[in-house]
Amino acid sequence: MPLYSMMNLRASRHPYPSIYYRPIRPSDLEVLVKIHGDLFPIRYEMEFFHNVVHGRDIVSWGAVDRNRPNDENDELIGFVTARIVMAKESEIEDMLRFDKSRSDQSLVYILTLGVVESYRNFGIATSLIREVIKYASDMPNCRAVYLHVISYNNSAIHLYQKMSFLCIRRLYAFYYIDGQHYDAYLFIYYVNGGRSPCSPLELVTLIMTYMRRGLKLVFSRVCKNGEKNGPKRVKYRDKGCLLPMTQSKRSITMEGGESDHV
Repeated sequence: MPLYSMMNLRASRHPYPSIYYRPIRPSDLEVLVKIHGDLFPIRYEMEFFHNVVHGRDIVSWGAVDRNRPNDENDELIGFVTARIVMAKESEIEDMLRFDKSRSDQSLVYILTLGVVESYRNFGIATSLIREVIKYASDMPNCRAVYLHVISYNNSAIHLYQKMSFLCIRRLYAFYYIDGQHYDAYLFIYYVNGGRSPCSPLELVTLIMTYMRRGLKLVFSRVCKNGEKNGPKRVKYRDKGCLLPMTQSKRSITMEGGESDHV
């Protein structure tokens, strides 16, 4: 989901913050664990947090407020974590146009992103994402930044759309959290010449094809439901995704060790 979220704290809003961004380090471990626990419905294993603070296959940035009292002015109030994946091994290989004969083509996948509630609307999440984009852009072989967002997280969806990420897929029942299935949207931001394998005309054709398939699928389901339960009105919404009908599933439990949720 960018499990992107805001922390529900009782602290009052800070009128004049002085936000500073830095890498996450071992001294942040306790606060990082607490914020993730407060923000997300998924409980990450301690191995994930140790990998973050020690930079083991994960890159990260933290936000702190220098205007807080001295004992808190270096305490995390926002964060983003990400990892590098090889393009050939990624789930979005088919959405990239790149030289497949080269094994060094990479992507950056955003894992988690969060900001405490009292620091909302200061542009912190936007700045953290920009740090990731800059990092990816500085890697000559990197072709895109991508992530998943749970379907009900409207604030995260709006944020990524505002930052020119493209919603390329809707993944039905992608998440399985606490006994319930949730859809996800897959967002991508191309860098260093990375682009869709489709030309603009091909992309429009592909969108129309998937929309027709989606409408047919919804219509058939409505008909089946109507036969069983009588007539019902159903409204189809594709949330603005380019490829709304792509299907993929992933099971996640509350104690799951997966850390690829943003």
